[in-house]
Formats: sequence, structure tokens, C-alpha cells
Amino acid sequence: MSPQPRRSLPTALTFLGAAQTVTGSKFLIEAGEARVLVDCGLFQGARELRRRNWEAFPVPPADLDAVLLTHAHLDHCGYLPALYRRGFRGRVLCTASTRALAEIVLRDSAKLQEEDARWAREHGTSRHRPPKALYDTDDVEGLLPHLDVVPFGTWVSVAGPVRARFDPAGHILGSAVIRVDDGAATVVFSGDLGRGHHPLLVAPGPIGRADVIVVESTYGDRGHPPRDPAAMAAVMRTALERGGNVLVPAFAIDRTELLLVELGALMASGALPRVPVLVDSPMALRALEVYRRALATGGEDVAGAEEPAGGEGNAGVLVDRLYPPTLRELVTAEESMDATHPRQPSIVISASGMASGGRVVHHLAAMLPDERNLVLLVGFQAPGTRGADLLGGAPAVKCYGEYVPVRAQVEQVRWLSVHADAEELLAWLATAEAPPRAAYVVHGEPEAADALAQRIRVELGWLAVAPREDERVLVLPARQ
Repeated sequence: MSPQPRRSLPTALTFLGAAQTVTGSKFLIEAGEARVLVDCGLFQGARELRRRNWEAFPVPPADLDAVLLTHAHLDHCGYLPALYRRGFRGRVLCTASTRALAEIVLRDSAKLQEEDARWAREHGTSRHRPPKALYDTDDVEGLLPHLDVVPFGTWVSVAGPVRARFDPAGHILGSAVIRVDDGAATVVFSGDLGRGHHPLLVAPGPIGRADVIVVESTYGDRGHPPRDPAAMAAVMRTALERGGNVLVPAFAIDRTELLLVELGALMASGALPRVPVLVDSPMALRALEVYRRALATGGEDVAGAEEPAGGEGNAGVLVDRLYPPTLRELVTAEESMDATHPRQPSIVISASGMASGGRVVHHLAAMLPDERNLVLLVGFQAPGTRGADLLGGAPAVKCYGEYVPVRAQVEQVRWLSVHADAEELLAWLATAEAPPRAAYVVHGEPEAADALAQRIRVELGWLAVAPREDERVLVLPARQ
């Protein structure tokens, strides 16, 4: 008997991460014989989420044809080396700046994991025997040749019937809204969506036609306050005048650049004294160079600037904004240790942004016990992170295995976010040419995702759902 032809199945979408949580973005598309993953992020934050990184991957990694990356933040690309370690050998498609930044992020992630495993091994602080890293430097170096650069705004073939197009998302340099088409229906993935007024990047464009939309909801239940650099300057100036230092845990990619732009402008206006600005994060400094190169050469998603009176061009104006007059870039470990007790009141910017690891931890250990100091939180603080504990008023936090008292002032600046808030997300969704068959709300805590889904249903009249973890849905053309 001759073999029966395989029945053609409809395209399916499975939510392997960032469902009812704000981390671990992974979305599997199965179209015919093709298996394509959109984003491949680490789970971060609470222990029960981090444990998911160690679970068996739901699909044999060797069976995946490709991964499409929206951008280079760890919760969107940080699981890639683990996928490679477990057998993935397909292509990873991303923009040029995402590739440059992902190299930095993944190498740093492997190094931190190796260091954490070594620390746990030497101090007996892990339940694992022996403690091990999720992946190591060799895994990262093996993966990197698989990263293929694609331009913005051009359809590219991915696998089987699947093709994709990357358009600027305005979130960080290189970030993209990704359109995935299987020949019958188009799915639009927002990735992390920018706010439309980034000082260095172009705004996200309209959605156009989409049969299904997968949209983030980090701030889906709230709005951002108005931009208020004067208030930020005031709280920083008060700490500096009392002889304290300002410690800013900042994401190494984009948040550091935004801070440098704001601090330079505040010092130029006299709103802040010209104290040393110490950037203490090897990853942030490498990312800063990627930004400077893109701004100097006019990257595809770099914003324009008004032509200066001298006619020198836009590139130099944009690059100059990343050089506050008192900037010091700390490279060595010795420079970093010296910065825990600066010789004069200073502003220290160090990663990570949620204070969950990196050099910022030893700055916290040194600065938190002194009530003259200020810890300024300038980004989203996921539940379970040290930053969230500080924001919640914890009297002590654990650093390197022991508790440190929190006597320093802790404040938050919310308007620096580069995530679209609820109103901005709805405005972007409204640019769709017609109602999609469904909108799936992801990358948000349950309250945020449910709130945005409800507003989409009420205000746009669409079918909107906040999917569950590992839920699988069909991808079909929108009803006409």
C-alpha cells in the first residue's frame, strides 16, 4: 500500500513563555513542516520562574528551523545558548544592531552564570551538587555564527512557507516589530514596543494588515507619568548636597544611554551640579559603543535631528548627547571597587537594572547602609528581584549571601520607561487596517495582561485574550 500523504494542518502558535508573566518570551509557530520560534528569552525574577530555564524544552531544539529575535534584552534572547547546548543548529534572524548587542548580552550572561556557579561551589550556597551554569562561554561562541542579519522593512524567507519582515519598534537600538506570514495569514509580534518619542530612535510604525496580533502588556494596566527631569534632578541634587552618592541600577542597554542624555542636558542647564558620572558596567560600555557607532553612521532605526546652524550634520549632534561633560567609563575591577566609595559625591550608573546581578550588587552592599546615599530605580522591577524588594521598602536585602541594612534613600523614576504604556499600546493597536481575528496579550503580569485585554475588547471591539502558559492556538485569516 502506498503511503498516505500527510494531511495539511493549519498553522499553530504556542505560548512557551511570557504568558501571564513579563519574562521568558518564546512563541512557537508551526506551519506545515516548519517550526519557527519568535524570541528565545530567559525566565528572570522569582525562583519558580527561573527554575523553568532548567526544564526540558517543549520541542526538540534540533527540530527548530529558525529563531526570530525582536531585540537583544535577556528576557528575549538569553535562552539561545541553552537552546544551542541542547541541539539547536538553525538560523537566528535579527537586525544588525540586535546582533551586535546580543553578542554583548549573551557573552556577559554566560560569564555571570559561570561566576555564580563558581561562587556557589566555593561557598556552598546552592542545592545543586555540583553547582552548574545553564550555559557557558563555549555555548555562546558556538551559537553566534548562527546569527544572521536581516534589514528592516524587507520580507525574508525563513523556513517552508514562513517568511518574516522586521520593522522598527522604537524600544531599544535594533528592536523590531516582526510580521510572520505563512502564505495564508499574517501574525504581528510587537516584541517590546517603544513609546514613540525616544530621543535617539524612530517611532514604531502602523500595524497595517494583520490576521493575528501578539502584543506586550508590561504596562498594560497603567500609564506613565509625564516626563519630569526637573524632579529627578531635585532628588539627586539633594543627595549630592548632603554628601551622599547617587547609585542608579540601570539596564546596560538603552537605559544607560537615556540616562546619559538626560544627565548631560541637566548639567548643561545647571539643574544638576557637574559631579562625576561613573558608568560601571563592562556590558553597558560595550553597548554604548554600539549606540555611538549606529548614531554616527545613521543606523536604519536611528532618529533624525534638526540640522545644526553650523551645518555639521545630524550624526555628530546625536553622538554628543551620549557624552555628559563629567563622564568617566570604569573598565577594570579595581576602578569599580574604588567607585563604591567615590572621592567626591558622584552619580554611579551600574547594571543590572533590577539589581539582580552584576557590579551594581557590590555598590549596593557598600552604599545601602549610609543614609546620605540615594538609590534611584529607573526601570521596571520584576517581582522577586532585589530592585523590587528595595522598591517595596525592604529593611534589608541580601548581597553575596548576607543581608545588608537599607538606610539609604530609595526612589523611583517612572517616566524614563521605554515600554509603551496602556494608552500608547491601544493607540498602536488602533493602527491596524482592520480588526484581527484575535489579539493575544503577553509579556505582562496577570493584572496588566488582563486589563489590557479587557480594554481591547471594550474600546476596539476585538477578540482579545491573555493566553495561558504553554497554550496552543490556531492561526487563521481574519474574518472579512
